[in-house]
Amino acid sequence: MELQKYQPHHIERLQEFSLPPEQLPFTSLPINRLEGSAGEHPIVILNQGIPVGFFLLHSSERVREYTDLPKRMLLTSFSINFSDQGKGYAKEGLQLLIDFVQQEFPECLEIVLAVNHRNLAAQNLYKKAGFLDTGNRKNGRIGEQYILKLPIENAKCV
Repeated sequence: MELQKYQPHHIERLQEFSLPPEQLPFTSLPINRLEGSAGEHPIVILNQGIPVGFFLLHSSERVREYTDLPKRMLLTSFSINFSDQGKGYAKEGLQLLIDFVQQEFPECLEIVLAVNHRNLAAQNLYKKAGFLDTGNRKNGRIGEQYILKLPIENAKCV
């Protein structure tokens, strides 16, 4: 398993990604997020060189919607292709996040994300990967979101 910044040769596999209807309210398909704006960094989760997951890391002003602290990045649009779900790829990919961020974005001290209060599977996944509840809440397009953080400096994934 490895994380890699999106490369054009990933496009064919990312176009094939699908998600079940119950997951679509909480995330987006990678193909809809590749044409991002400045400060959006598409990241691919690879298993033996094949894309199985995707997410965005934001270093833009959008981060300020979730934290006022400097040198933070925002994680959004996390998804695992439906045919690859249940194989541990999501957890493994997130466990690679600290080392990846230290290498690719060395100025970053913390990753923040918002997870919907109804998305229990994602909440459990993020917590198992070392994310901590900040206690902050945000109203999202489909309800309350919990703001979680993953410290990068001296962090340990479980």
